[in-house]
Amino acid sequence: MAKPRQRSIKSRASLAGHPLHPVMIHFPVAALMALVASDIGFLLSGDPFWLRASLWLAGVGAFGGWIASTAGIIDLVTVPRIRRLITGWSHAIVAVVMLSLASLNWLLRFNDPSAILPWGLAVSLLTAALIALAGWLGGQLVYEHAVGVEVKD
Repeated sequence: MAKPRQRSIKSRASLAGHPLHPVMIHFPVAALMALVASDIGFLLSGDPFWLRASLWLAGVGAFGGWIASTAGIIDLVTVPRIRRLITGWSHAIVAVVMLSLASLNWLLRFNDPSAILPWGLAVSLLTAALIALAGWLGGQLVYEHAVGVEVKD
């Protein structure tokens, strides 16, 4: 049985018709995923360079993620068709939990850079897993519900 045609759900947080949230998340996601590699680099080498790199990656990921999330929140609360989607709320909740962990991770490192082992690495790995889940849910919003994309006949 064929799926019914989806109508596009337009983003309110957009620039010239291009949704901002998907554009803004790439650098924070990359920073938080690279944070895992940086933590492992310190674990394997003990080189303090990785402590500094991890602090910066955690900060860029956390702060950049909160900034990128504002565009997603605008769409979630101002577009009724998005607000009615369980997937939209699930994506938002997972993202808030993930960004809260990323912020905690940055604070751990900011106050004590040596906190990278074991707690920093553990939180980095959990954050990476939540990024994967949030990304999957975000993909569901785009590909299953046509959020922020133009569906043509």
